[in-house]
Parts: sequence; C-alpha cells; structure tokens
Amino acid sequence: MNFDVLAIFQIAGIGFIAAMIHTLLKQSGKEEYAHWATLVGFIIVLFMILRLLGELFQEIKTTFLFQ
Repeated sequence: MNFDVLAIFQIAGIGFIAAMIHTLLKQSGKEEYAHWATLVGFIIVLFMILRLLGELFQEIKTTFLFQ
C-alpha cells in the first residue's frame, strides 16, 4: 500500500476512534471528558499532518535545490 494512502487511512482511523470515544463518553454523561477526547484526537492528527508537511517541504527543497 502506498504511503500516502496509508497516512490518509491512519488519519481517518484516528478520527473515527475519537468520534466513537466522544459519543460513548457523552452518552454516559461525561461531556467534559468527551470534549477532551476529541481535542486529543485532533492534536494527534495535527502532529501527523505537520510531520507529513515537513517531509513534503524537504522533498520540494531537495528537488529544486538539487541537493
């Protein structure tokens, strides 16, 4: 499986798991924890995207500066 597709599935999986945890916690009456679970899922995905963007910029730099 291609790396780009794998990253998309990882991000989608984290989003799905965070949504399930949010729903379960909200239905059990722990709405504060549900919001924290969503925030933690968002931060994990944000760091994954930042890492991928760093790799993209490094690849662009390598391509155009011929290093």
